Amino acid sequence: MRFSTLSLLFAFVLAMAAPLKAVIVVPPPAATEASTPTKAEVAAATAEYKATLAAMGAKERRAFKNTQKRNLKQAFKQYKEEVKSGKRAVDNDQLILIILCLIPPLAVYLHQGEINDKFWISLLLTILGWLPGVIYALLLVTGTISKK
Repeated sequence: MRFSTLSLLFAFVLAMAAPLKAVIVVPPPAATEASTPTKAEVAAATAEYKATLAAMGAKERRAFKNTQKRNLKQAFKQYKEEVKSGKRAVDNDQLILIILCLIPPLAVYLHQGEINDKFWISLLLTILGWLPGVIYALLLVTGTISKK
């Protein structure tokens, strides 16, 4: 009885969420195309970074990494200040998906845009225990686990 009720509720939520997919998940095409690097660009940047580190000595490498950490902290601080001042908007889609992680399969479905293996893993984890499903959905939505 409990499983059938849960499956009917889940089917209802999926049926109702299908129209919301375009509103919540799909960002404007120009924003995704301009900001997403290709695999070749990522591979080239990685190779260049590794070559730079290999050419340095131990002290230079340590100083280089410390400089990178300082720059990253400064950029994050600047981002936080821009959000506070209103110059930069908070990503509302991400926030909504994080809240929807209380219903893990729904959040994963809306994030992925289709029913795929990540959705089924989320569903299985949610059935086995709600908390593992929530943790998996949060990891997926926040980008800790890759989208594809």
